[in-house]
Amino acid sequence: MSRAGPGGSIQITISQLKNNKMKTKTVELVASPRPPHFVGDGFRVHNFIPSGFRMDMERMSPFIMLDYNSKYTFPPSNTPKGVGVHPHKGFETVTIAYKGRVAHHDSSGGGGIIGEGDVQWMTAANGVLHKEYHETEWSKKGGEFQMVQLWVNLPAKDKKSDPKYQAIKYEDINRYELKDGSGTIEVIAGEYKGTKGSASTFTPVHMFNAKLNNGGKADFQFPAHYNTALLVIEGSMVINGNEEVPTDHLALMANDGETFEIKATENAVVLVLSGEPINEPIAAQGPFVMNTREELMEAFNDFNTGKFGYLED
Repeated sequence: MSRAGPGGSIQITISQLKNNKMKTKTVELVASPRPPHFVGDGFRVHNFIPSGFRMDMERMSPFIMLDYNSKYTFPPSNTPKGVGVHPHKGFETVTIAYKGRVAHHDSSGGGGIIGEGDVQWMTAANGVLHKEYHETEWSKKGGEFQMVQLWVNLPAKDKKSDPKYQAIKYEDINRYELKDGSGTIEVIAGEYKGTKGSASTFTPVHMFNAKLNNGGKADFQFPAHYNTALLVIEGSMVINGNEEVPTDHLALMANDGETFEIKATENAVVLVLSGEPINEPIAAQGPFVMNTREELMEAFNDFNTGKFGYLED
């Protein structure tokens, strides 16, 4: 217990310091990539969230979907491959480009090109029609393609917000340089040791690309109740000195502590995700994620009656 020292100052005993020490967050499971499937004809993805690895929407909230297009070579094509017009409502989509280029358009007049290193953060919210294809000139040449698409849920109060985009260029992503030449943390959203991310979010979300040199280390601290996962994009790593995670595998962290460390066992790129769960009911079907079945039926009706606008395929 504490006591007043000389001059009335407060002294803390060693036992108190031990009790206040941050607890290590452990690895709950390491998931291997599931067999890939195509979304449209332009995205060959492994689905990690939701999946049979105990990573359903409730467990991973606010992250309700994670599709990973691991490195794949597309042949040259004069007709860009991709996904035709489709709706979204009730959440946000986040596309992170590691290799390749994607063009996209929506019914609210938004659109653009996502190049290597760029991030497209789309708030579908009250409903939008969207399409995305390999960028025309890239498609003509073909090449390696590697991307992540995340769906981030919105709380009920924000599901009827107006749609919007955050187009985050690679050069505009804030970076934290690790000590001793270990590497760099690219902060897409949230904050890492005082470096704030470029993206604005509706609920607390941390999203980083940890780019580590062989042997490089990085430590992370998130509240214990935040849902946290790490996807190895390139190379391999060890978590907390004992849990190996190879390329294209995802590590789910348990909600049992606040801090953990990763070490690259070769040059590595690791997508780090952590967010505060949205403790609200989830009613999801296809491209709509609402809170109740009635809201879900309303979303389908809005789509079928043209309330999401118009977008030519």
